[in-house]
Amino acid sequence: MGISVKHISKSFKEVNAVNDVSFEVKEGELFGLIGPDGAGKTTIFRILTTLLIADKGTATVAGFDVVADYKSIRDNVGYMPGRFSLYQDLTVEENLNFFATIFGTSIEENYDLIKDIYVQIEPFKKRRAGDLSGGMKQKLALSCALIHKPKVLFLDEPTTGVDPVSRKEFWEMLKRLQQKGITILVSTPYMDEAALCDRIALIQDGKILQIDTPQKIVKHFSKKIYDIGADNMYKLLMALKEYEHNYSVYPFGEFVHYTDKRTDFNTEELKVFLKEKGLNNVIIQPTATTIEDTFMELAK
Repeated sequence: MGISVKHISKSFKEVNAVNDVSFEVKEGELFGLIGPDGAGKTTIFRILTTLLIADKGTATVAGFDVVADYKSIRDNVGYMPGRFSLYQDLTVEENLNFFATIFGTSIEENYDLIKDIYVQIEPFKKRRAGDLSGGMKQKLALSCALIHKPKVLFLDEPTTGVDPVSRKEFWEMLKRLQQKGITILVSTPYMDEAALCDRIALIQDGKILQIDTPQKIVKHFSKKIYDIGADNMYKLLMALKEYEHNYSVYPFGEFVHYTDKRTDFNTEELKVFLKEKGLNNVIIQPTATTIEDTFMELAK
């Protein structure tokens, strides 16, 4: 009753948007598709919500085939696309009533499902949707996607462009929805959000790189990672890329994440090299592996 995707492919002219993708989402699971823009996440969502037909492969959602049973899927899923797609000229209340009417229900009938979310926007129920903040728009879109009590919820990059506080609140809401038995498939380019899912699929250029729990994916990274800092980030990056023993180098917040080809890596030797390159205030310290580190390694 969750989601089953088997060898799905989809091309647009010469672009292979999705290439032989397979994965399973268990009933009641919070599953994440993790990857950058252009990785194929939205195309997969559109296939699973019956807005596109795959060139190859099969898929089922809540036990229904995405082609043969498309009407049943539309009755049983909620879909929140990446871009805000509600009616900007309608008020909060009018948008919610409209979507409830489409599915033959009412706000009152399924209010318990959306209560935790709707109470936060109810004070603005007479305000036009186009005049809401990003976080409020997000909550309204989620309420509209849930108003017919779907079995499966699709959220395509729901926190893009939303402030950090609203992002945190949103994921807390998803956890509460999961406890109500709703299967959730969410896509995001934010690697920190990946850790909040039960399982994730890392995707790049339309291909699945790895599927597992966030914890196990991090454990698959075998090399030790170092945070390296200095007084000039760009100069530091260029110098590390020139260093003959570097295995990987890329910016990570205020530091550069660095891995060495050798098992007997000597930090003092690298410090001397960087100082010879004119860098000052050099810091080299071990750091914990993140999902982003694993993704960068797999995407090489």
